[in-house]
Amino acid sequence: MKIGKRLSFVLAVAFIFSWVAAAQAAPDFDFFKGKVITYVVATKPGGGYDAYARMIGRHMQKYIPGATIIVKNTPGAGHIIGANDVYRARPDGLTMGTFSTGLIYSQIVGLEGIKFDLSKYSWIGKASAEHRVLIVSAKSPFKTIKDFVDSKEPVKLGSSGVGTADHNETFIIADALGAKVRVIAGFGGQEAEMAMLRGEISGLIGSYSSLAAFVRAKECRVLLQISRTKHKELPDVPLALEQKLSDRGKKLVALVGGIAELWRLTAAPPSIPAEKLEVVRTAYKKALTDPELLKEAAKMETGIDPAFGEDVAKLVKEALDQPQENITLLKQIVKE
Repeated sequence: MKIGKRLSFVLAVAFIFSWVAAAQAAPDFDFFKGKVITYVVATKPGGGYDAYARMIGRHMQKYIPGATIIVKNTPGAGHIIGANDVYRARPDGLTMGTFSTGLIYSQIVGLEGIKFDLSKYSWIGKASAEHRVLIVSAKSPFKTIKDFVDSKEPVKLGSSGVGTADHNETFIIADALGAKVRVIAGFGGQEAEMAMLRGEISGLIGSYSSLAAFVRAKECRVLLQISRTKHKELPDVPLALEQKLSDRGKKLVALVGGIAELWRLTAAPPSIPAEKLEVVRTAYKKALTDPELLKEAAKMETGIDPAFGEDVAKLVKEALDQPQENITLLKQIVKE
């Protein structure tokens, strides 16, 4: 074969392969026309996960022509039921869901009832990063974190439920600080705030964005920030990493701070065809960078700090890939 013909042949083959690859990766918008996409929220209506999903879904819909996105609340078992439902859904791009980052802890320790593998979801993205805080009622006797740690009696702290981030992190942070706590599950969102006002619990660990209004109303005090940096509104509240911690405590606090970077996750079932997954991921990214969504989020005082697709998949896998020492610690701490 002459050089000219050989070069032409090579170029033709290269063109065919590039055309096939492009065709395989091309978003399949036609599939979604007239279809309903279900956005599963692993909580009951009214909380932060629900608010984010409804806002994001409403804006995503603009970027998937002809499709309708509906929110379906599937609460129970500390977000496990909703996460299971998403994982087992048909991998056609018509189901996605949002659930607690606390399930990372739950999978690490092998919590009963989990039917999913977080490393295998088709990750769409995450909407936020969170400053985790420990708050106590303004009526409580605890003025500082030292008062809290030195309490002779176990401090009653509420949590959304077994398996959620706040439930697991309450045990983890209490262990890191050497504090005595009694965790009472079943208090999430505004229910927890009302329980604090009634004196049923003394406090809780949660995201500052969800608790900011309660803090500003001076119904509670923020004793501690569990994050890598201080929130701009909490310059005088100490970081957990600033406390006198053992090596074990430092590792636990670092784990919580790292997972706090992954907040308001959205995932779809494993093995979605690439061309359909690309449609959903692109719509999610466009929604999270849409000026109208950002304006709406600002009015709602909900933080937006997004990451997308494979970047989130990588962060989730890194969080799951804990050394045996950390796994052993978590199994000792997290109560089922």
